[in-house]
Amino acid sequence: MALVVLMTITLVGEARAQYDWDIGVHLGGANYLGEFGGKEKTRQDFIWDMKLDQTRWAVGAFARRKLNRSFSVNAGIMFYRIQGGDYLSTNPERVGRNLSFRNDMFELYARPEFTIFQDNDLGGRGRYRTDFRLFAYVGAAVYYSNPKGQINHSGEYYKLRELTTEMENYSSLGFAVPAGMGFHFTFKRRHRIGWDFGWRTTFSDYIDDASSVYADPELLPGGAEGLAAQLASQSTFVDDGDGPIPDPIQYTKGLKRGDPTHNDSYLTMTLTYSYVLRGQSNFYRQRYNWMRGKKRIGRKSRAKF
Repeated sequence: MALVVLMTITLVGEARAQYDWDIGVHLGGANYLGEFGGKEKTRQDFIWDMKLDQTRWAVGAFARRKLNRSFSVNAGIMFYRIQGGDYLSTNPERVGRNLSFRNDMFELYARPEFTIFQDNDLGGRGRYRTDFRLFAYVGAAVYYSNPKGQINHSGEYYKLRELTTEMENYSSLGFAVPAGMGFHFTFKRRHRIGWDFGWRTTFSDYIDDASSVYADPELLPGGAEGLAAQLASQSTFVDDGDGPIPDPIQYTKGLKRGDPTHNDSYLTMTLTYSYVLRGQSNFYRQRYNWMRGKKRIGRKSRAKF
């Protein structure tokens, strides 16, 4: 039913404005919230648990269709990197765990955009050369995730999913709900420069390959001396001036390695540029093509002598 309604709205939109489509690019940064990061407290699911210096690149492309003044549909592809490490935290328990990860992700998204505020004549010049639009969105996305890890956060990166560091066979594909807001300025009806902030809620706790408890190293691929075991448990001593802390005995099989009560999430902040495509309404094409050199063919009638 929803699909039928959307198709109907789209078809109605075809007969309207001439500047309905724009295509463009994203360029900015990405970060995440999960088991890695944070300060002296335990995990918190909001931006103060992020490490801003771990922000990495995000790029993408999109196409947007304006259906009416208040509503547009945007679909696109994103490619970005997220990463984190215990060694950056000020929480001694996390530092002692000593794990890290990096994940290069692909995402396909579709989202409706709802206009919050719009000014079609910014500056009030009366020429409609520059307009402004502020919008919010909630959509759907499918992503590809491939977390990688290092031993002691240095050297070569290894693919973690296939090593099953927690004896968990999780999928590389996932579903997310992107929500956010943005704005853009349109110059001379053709060029749009904007800003976009999006928060993705996921249904997985394995974007960073840490979620539950330490596995028995003897049961991991390669056994207790194998690569999986070396990546799964990297606990170390930390000296805060009062002696080594914490006791590494807490980083052993069956004990807490992650927080399975909270799924991972990630976010992007990008600048956008898009080019507006000029089209023609059905009404215009049917009645005024002769103005572009195409003759309008009317009804034929028999000549009378």
